[in-house]
Amino acid sequence: MSASVVSPSTPSSTDGDIGAFGGMDDDRGVISPRPMSTDSSTGDLVMRSTSLDCSPDDSEDAEEKARLTCQVLELQNTLDDLSTRVDKVKEENLKLKSENQVLGQYIENLMSASSVFQSTSPKSKKKSGGKGKKADK
Repeated sequence: MSASVVSPSTPSSTDGDIGAFGGMDDDRGVISPRPMSTDSSTGDLVMRSTSLDCSPDDSEDAEEKARLTCQVLELQNTLDDLSTRVDKVKEENLKLKSENQVLGQYIENLMSASSVFQSTSPKSKKKSGGKGKKADK
């Protein structure tokens, strides 16, 4: 079963008349665009060769864009990972600084307590070596 497309500016005949939208293919009911026409045959050849030459470039450009898009996404993911890692390192750094301050304060307290004990404890007499004054016999 075939359907036909009818518009006010397109005749409804089935003999393949061309309407305002281009060529009418009545067997399929599809409107196809008209090919561009030129006054000279060389111009037509130039247009065809240009369109053929653009296709590989377009596909190469599309491949390049796809490759670059993948690379950009990969770099964005890497950047996100690095950013997350930097945040973790910053947190760890703050934690270590805090612990370092606590340990520093603890060491200071131990040292001050140690000096308090040293000043209150009796000082031991230093033993004199052989260099001191000799006693008379």
